[in-house]
Amino acid sequence: MTTFDNLLEEAGEFGLFQKTTFTLICITSAMFSYLYIGIVFLAITPEHWCRSPGVSELRANCGWSQEEERNYTVPHGLAEGSSYSRCHRYDVEWEWTPSGRCETPLSFLPNISAELPLTSCQGGWVFEEGSHPSIVTEFGLVCADAWKVDLAQACLNLGFMIGTVFLGFGADIYGRKLCFLFSNFMTTVSGIAVAFAPNYIWFLIFRTLQGLFSKGGWLSAYVLISELVGLKHRRTVGILIQMCFSFGMMLLSAIAYLVPAWRNLQLVTTMPNFIFMVYYWLLPESPRWLLSRKKREAAVKVLQKVAKKNKKSFSINIETVQIESSEDEQRNPSVTDLVKTPQIRKHTLILMYNWFVSAMVYLGLVMRLGIIGGDIYLNFFISGVMEIPSAVIIVLLIDRVGRRWPFAAGNLLAGVTCLVTAFIPDNIFWLKTVITSLGKLGITIAFLMVCFVNTELYPTFLRNFAVSICSAMCDIGGVVAPFVLYRLAEVWTELPLLVFGVIALIAGGLVLCLPETKGIRLPETIEDAETLGQYVHGELCGRLNLCQESI
Repeated sequence: MTTFDNLLEEAGEFGLFQKTTFTLICITSAMFSYLYIGIVFLAITPEHWCRSPGVSELRANCGWSQEEERNYTVPHGLAEGSSYSRCHRYDVEWEWTPSGRCETPLSFLPNISAELPLTSCQGGWVFEEGSHPSIVTEFGLVCADAWKVDLAQACLNLGFMIGTVFLGFGADIYGRKLCFLFSNFMTTVSGIAVAFAPNYIWFLIFRTLQGLFSKGGWLSAYVLISELVGLKHRRTVGILIQMCFSFGMMLLSAIAYLVPAWRNLQLVTTMPNFIFMVYYWLLPESPRWLLSRKKREAAVKVLQKVAKKNKKSFSINIETVQIESSEDEQRNPSVTDLVKTPQIRKHTLILMYNWFVSAMVYLGLVMRLGIIGGDIYLNFFISGVMEIPSAVIIVLLIDRVGRRWPFAAGNLLAGVTCLVTAFIPDNIFWLKTVITSLGKLGITIAFLMVCFVNTELYPTFLRNFAVSICSAMCDIGGVVAPFVLYRLAEVWTELPLLVFGVIALIAGGLVLCLPETKGIRLPETIEDAETLGQYVHGELCGRLNLCQESI
């Protein structure tokens, strides 16, 4: 029986054609990072305090600097994570008189002998001089409205989750290339709309639309290149595409430094996506998909282009090809298949938890860069740099050591470093940065590993469906992450790290209860997937009663 992999062997499994396509898709992966984690720069929160009636006039007459204005007129000693109050002001109206003394500003107030009452920031906020416009400063997303920053990122991830499902179906019906182009166009249009949002509500709506269209298109491109290269190259290609996301993250820190105002930054990182529309002429449609849709003539044309550019000959009669994933040869998967049998149920629960943890900790550590102080641009760049070795480590280890131990080690490293960082004194900032960067390295390894480990634990008819269902927890983790980070940080800046550390350690322990799939043929049936459990060993799993040895 001739398979599609036989066609690729003749046309070239990873020749110049695939390398060119791979490079084009890598650029889109780098651009996707701007959307996924750009909130760090769009929502920078500068130092701020309440705007009080009359203070502007008083400052002008007394010739105060902004720091003097804050020291003289803002309440001190409130437990809001600062030496001065960010969310309360004196419930009085300041009024300048010639007889008052600017060195003792309280003398301008009546009844200064009485204890001054406090109230909330009813007149808005004063933001530190030199701070650049962000959605926080423009829409007043501080104090009681600070949770709206969390909601902005949560809506993006909610859009990811919903849009991925619909665009995934669209890619199977209309093709990977068309789905990518449609997604890219709509993402760009909604991204430009974000830059011109007149208020927070419209910002939220356009941001959600970006999520609905973007991730499904990115996955379509990812699937396209995966279906266009030979089997032995797919894992490396998949990891390198995600590495390009890290390069995009590093570049984003430089762009945000040069273009700090949030509306300009949104435009600068969105407008280039229009260039991807030329991919209509540069990208091929997936010949594997074309064959699955019985479009054999179109598939032949693509494969002939592949062979020509790869300097190969192509002579196989395509009429003899059978696609292994055709619907006629497979059962229809269902959710019950993911929980019906003991081993697959265990795999499903562990993988869903790991998808959730990977997204929550990864996104949490990235967004944390916006609240810890220091040079946010440098810290963000370092965070991106630390992701690069993770891909190298995986490529070097998974076929030597296996999948399970690097997967578990990534989670355990992230968990330990988060817990350690939480208790390092703030005055040793460089050490906190180094340790946190190691945690970022660990969770990136775990994030990369969970994707293809997910594909190796399920039978063929269930594989794609299982990845889709389990990875949905990734977007749920993205929804939860900003709320955990920002709300807990109001109690104690390092409290989110304790949460991230604990859940990552649990994730690492649970990974040890998965079977090792190195060198094992991918399961074709439920029985094959259940048998994988016999490769699980270790006292930890036995004591936790989480792993079952197959007899």
